[in-house]
Amino acid sequence: MIKSLNRKRSYEINMCEGPIFKKIIIFALPLVCSGILQLLFNAADIIVVGRFSGNHALAAVGSTSSLINLLINLFIGISVGANVLASRYYGARDYDNMTDSVHTAIAMAFVSGFLMVFIGIFAAKPMLELMGTPDNVIDLSVLYMRIYFIGMPSFMVYNFGAAILRSVGDTKRPLYFLLVSGIINVIFNLFFVIVCHLGVAGVALATILSETISAGLILLSLHKSEGALRLHFKQLKIHKDKLLPMLKIGLPAGLQGTIFSISNVLIQSSVNSFGDIVMAGNTAASNIEGFVYTAMNAVYQTALSFTSQNLGAKKYERIDKILLQCLLIVTLIGLVMGVGAYLLGTPLLSLYTDSKEVIEYGLIRLSYISVPYFLCGIMDVFVGSLRGLGYSMMPMLVSLSGACVFRVIWIFTAFAASHTLFTLYISYPISWFLTALIHGICYLTVRKKFIALKNIPGEEPASVA
Repeated sequence: MIKSLNRKRSYEINMCEGPIFKKIIIFALPLVCSGILQLLFNAADIIVVGRFSGNHALAAVGSTSSLINLLINLFIGISVGANVLASRYYGARDYDNMTDSVHTAIAMAFVSGFLMVFIGIFAAKPMLELMGTPDNVIDLSVLYMRIYFIGMPSFMVYNFGAAILRSVGDTKRPLYFLLVSGIINVIFNLFFVIVCHLGVAGVALATILSETISAGLILLSLHKSEGALRLHFKQLKIHKDKLLPMLKIGLPAGLQGTIFSISNVLIQSSVNSFGDIVMAGNTAASNIEGFVYTAMNAVYQTALSFTSQNLGAKKYERIDKILLQCLLIVTLIGLVMGVGAYLLGTPLLSLYTDSKEVIEYGLIRLSYISVPYFLCGIMDVFVGSLRGLGYSMMPMLVSLSGACVFRVIWIFTAFAASHTLFTLYISYPISWFLTALIHGICYLTVRKKFIALKNIPGEEPASVA
C-alpha cells in the first residue's frame, strides 16, 4: 500500500520548495510533449486528408480551426480557473476544498461538453457562411465540424482533468494517455480515409475515438488517485462556492480566448478572400506554427501553476523568480523553434502537399509569423503569472485591447488599403509586441502589492482583480 501511494505521489511536484529552474523544466517538458502529441492528431488529420483527398479537403479542414477555437475557448478558460483554484488549495494544503474543486471541475467538463455538441452542430453552417468559406469547400467544412463536435464531451473531460492533474504538478500521466490515443488516432485516420474513403468525415471520426480514449484514461487515473485528488463518480457535483471563483478566473481567460478567436476568424476570412490555394498554404503553415505555440504554451501553463501554488503557500518571494525563469525559457523555445520552422519550411510543408504554389504561400506565412513567434510566448507568460496571482480581468482587458482590437482595426484600415498577405500577417508580431509590453507594466504594478505583503503575517491579496 505504501509503495502504491509513493508511486502515485511520484507524479506530483512540490513547487513551493527547492530549486525552481529544475522543477520548471521537469513540469514543462511533459507539457511540451503532450501539446505536440495533440497537434500531431491535427497534423495527422491534415496530412492524411491533404494527401489522399486533395486540396479542397485540406482547405475544408483548415478553414474550421479558427471557428472551432472560437466556440470552445470559453470553456477551456474555465479549466484554467479550475487549475488555479486547485493549485492554490494544494499549495495551502487545504485538501477538503481541493476535493470539492476536483468534483466541480469534472462535472463542469461534462456539462460544457454536451452543450458544445449542440452548439457545434447547429452553428457550423451559418458561421462558416459568415466567414466567407468558398462554395467548393463549405459542404466539406460543415461535415467535418458537425462530426468533430460530437466528441466534445471527451475533449472537455480530458482538458479539465489534465488541468486538475497539473495543479499538483502531474504532467506525466496526461502525456502517457495522449501517446496511447495518438497512435490510435493515426491508425484510424489511415483506415477511415484510405480504406473506407470517408475523407474529412473519416479524420473527424478518428479524432473522436482518440479523444474518448484519452478522456477515459484521465477519469480512471483520477478515480484511482489517493487523497484530495481522488474522483468519486457518485460525488460528482457542481459546488457553487468552487464554481464561482473558477468562473471569476476562468471566464475572463475564456472570453479572451474567444475574442482572440474572433480576430482570428476575421483573419481567416481575409485569407479566404485569396482563394483555396492560399487557404491550403495558410492551413499547412499554421499547423506547423502550432508546434511552436504549444511548446511556448507549456511555459505559460508552468507559470500559471507554479505561481498559484506559491501564492497558496504564501511564498511570495519565489514568484518573481518563477516569472523571470519562465520568460527566459519561453524566449529560447520561441526563437529556436520559430526560426527553425521557417528554415525547414519547404520540407515540412511538403509533408502536407505536393503543390509548389501551396508550399510557396505557406512559406510566406512562416516568414512573418513563425520567426517572431517568441513575442507571443513572452506575452503569454506574463498572462500566466498574472492569472496565477488571481488577476484574470486585467490581462483579459489588456490582451483584448492590445491584440484583438488592434487586429480588427488593422484589417479594416491597413489591410483594406493594401490587400496583401504581408499587410495581413504583419499584424500578428506587432500586436504581440504591444501587448507583451503592457502586460509587463501590469505585472510590475501588481508586484508592488505582493512585496508589501511579504512581511505581514496572515495578509492575503485579493483573489481576483
